[in-house]
Amino acid sequence: MKIELATSPLDADLKRISDGISAFNEKFLPNDDSFDAGFRFALFARNDENEIIGGIQASVVWSYCVLELLWLSEETRGSGIGSKLMTELELFSKEKGLQQIRTETLDFQAKPFYEKNGYRVYGEINDSPKGHTTYFLVKEL
Repeated sequence: MKIELATSPLDADLKRISDGISAFNEKFLPNDDSFDAGFRFALFARNDENEIIGGIQASVVWSYCVLELLWLSEETRGSGIGSKLMTELELFSKEKGLQQIRTETLDFQAKPFYEKNGYRVYGEINDSPKGHTTYFLVKEL
């Protein structure tokens, strides 16, 4: 046996790990949804020139959605586009039978925005990254 570090792993090798844990988890958490855990999707906000001015990157884990990234261009912040993206994320998640949306944010990012949109903090890590706090948030659907 040998242990190997891969800083640019092959997709097939990553798939082997993903398939292995999925097979194990299936014994306890059968997936009866219309897509497999690990399904990734995105929502985009585009301007009149069809340029992306904001968006969400998310994935499915078992029965919940993980909001991985939320970004809004500087000029769109405070205009309601972020809330519209969040509404669409919730609608899609509910349509797919997901029970909650989870995300994390740093102290200088969007905690008040998430709270305004019905998310609650369920955990935090102080001084991670150094000098900041990471907040973990959830919204029940």
